[in-house]
Amino acid sequence: ILLLIRNPKDVATSFYHFSNGMSPLPSYETWDDFFIAFMTKKMPWGCYFEYLSKWNKYADDENVMTITYEELKENPVLGVKNIAAFFGISLTEKELQTVVERSSFQSMKKNSQKTHGAFGNILFRKGGVSDWKNLFNEDQNEKMDKAFEEHVGGTKLGAKLKYEVYCKA
Repeated sequence: ILLLIRNPKDVATSFYHFSNGMSPLPSYETWDDFFIAFMTKKMPWGCYFEYLSKWNKYADDENVMTITYEELKENPVLGVKNIAAFFGISLTEKELQTVVERSSFQSMKKNSQKTHGAFGNILFRKGGVSDWKNLFNEDQNEKMDKAFEEHVGGTKLGAKLKYEVYCKA
């Protein structure tokens, strides 16, 4: 099992834009409205912190590899090498480069109309890291940090996210 996790602040930011772009999902007039719903567990897909907490039970299983979105963005070649090794797949240098190129956000966004039809533009928006800084105010940032610590701060997944997000920022 490959478990891909992401900074909860960027998850919230991404879900905000996704929700407002998908008519079957609730839309939000303002970021503040969305943030309240996200933090009070009123998302149609559940609470991200609870999701992380549940997955943390399996973080040490030998058949589970956890990687962060931030790791993959920072060093996609190393990420693909580690994933391939975990699944016992040997790649030539050419195959490695092909996987890295085709799995890049830019490549997936470019091909999204072919692969995802009309939803392509909604699913593939920016693909960046730290876009949350464009939405969060100081109070929201502190509330998210507090919720992170309460739910996953002392866990293996929490430590992995904290290192990737806070120590490398």
